[in-house]
Amino acid sequence: MNIIFLAIVMIAFLVAAIRQFAWDGIDQSPMELLGAGMIKAAEGSVTLAIGLIGVMALFLGLMKVAEAGGLLTIVARLLRPLMVRLFPEVPADHPAMGAMIMNFSANVLGLGNAATPFGIRAMQELDKLNPHKGTATNAMALFLAINTSSITLLPTGVIAIRAAAGSADPAGILPTTLFATICSTTVAILMAKLLQRYWSASPADLPGGLPVTPEKTEAEPVSVPLPETDAPVGEGYPAWVSMLALGTILAMVPVTIIHGRTIAPWIIPGLMVLLLGFGAIKRVKIYEVFVEGAKDGFQVAVRIIPYLVAILVAVAMFRASGALEMLIVPLGAVTNLVGLPPEALPMALLRPLSGSGAYGIMASIINDPAIGPDSYTGYLVSTLQGSTETTFYVLAVYFGAVNIRRLRHTLFAALSADLAGIIAAVTICLLLFDALR
Repeated sequence: MNIIFLAIVMIAFLVAAIRQFAWDGIDQSPMELLGAGMIKAAEGSVTLAIGLIGVMALFLGLMKVAEAGGLLTIVARLLRPLMVRLFPEVPADHPAMGAMIMNFSANVLGLGNAATPFGIRAMQELDKLNPHKGTATNAMALFLAINTSSITLLPTGVIAIRAAAGSADPAGILPTTLFATICSTTVAILMAKLLQRYWSASPADLPGGLPVTPEKTEAEPVSVPLPETDAPVGEGYPAWVSMLALGTILAMVPVTIIHGRTIAPWIIPGLMVLLLGFGAIKRVKIYEVFVEGAKDGFQVAVRIIPYLVAILVAVAMFRASGALEMLIVPLGAVTNLVGLPPEALPMALLRPLSGSGAYGIMASIINDPAIGPDSYTGYLVSTLQGSTETTFYVLAVYFGAVNIRRLRHTLFAALSADLAGIIAAVTICLLLFDALR
């Protein structure tokens, strides 16, 4: 991200400087436009974050109630029968299995902050089963491929940003996100299983035929708190229950596509009633727990201000200098033919590289008065954000936690899932929102 950020700023400045020398003296100079765009973007990023505080506090408060009521454990027990089939090389009672299940459960519910510690713990436990230290195992590759496919079924963060941007239908991306997520996750699993046959797990098969001895250095410390005890998953539900739940989710896809506009207005009010009701049934002190979660929402909204300022200012410079137009006009002319507008192209390119950067670009797009959150482009970039993941960040953090240097097929499987997610997002948005183009 350091390189991307600097490159955007430097390219924008150079393009503006070249245009400044060719300026005819009419209207504002390119450098004046560049400076004004920077200041406006910096002010707008803070305004956006302040508007986001209330909505983010609401959703994180609700998810805190669900978490306290044990919804995370319920989802984990549903996933267990499926997991033992996906990861046959990991013993069913091994701590790695419990940590992976809890990681996926947190991701499904949109609890990204809870998912990361469980994910790192899962990698550490999987490394204990690794006969070739420093080389990714099949289980590691599949685990991270699924993570990078974004298995979030409830993209609360994106819904919150859409609501803060004044969307009349902030939850309208749920049908499109569900469809794109299922497609990207399916591709991630299939590619990981297929490619593992062509990448040997043994370092002895590297060019030269010599085994690679891992350096005896410790992994860099991870700056997230790890769970101190094994994940309390317990025994999974019977396989037929898990299959029924999976079938229900798959059945929701055509239902949400056909009746998405009818269902969408019910989602946010219904979500609040269902989650608070679930907490009450589980004897959770819903008011106190909700307030505690809302505090986290406030802190998250404040914490993202520096990231929003950085990326929105950089993007504003790129746009004001004319560099963005020079880039996306030729590429956008091609991608627009297949439903990917030029305005959404930077989002699709940056999403695998930077989560905060992609959030910033999405925010700048849906807050643009000429586009808005409820346009075709607004729905598309929101779906892209909710159904794809920051691939390179996930690989760096999770593999770095256990000092893995030979990734084998992980990156190919992850990027295949990203591409599938983009294609699926464009396809479903064309199907549902083509009239808004």
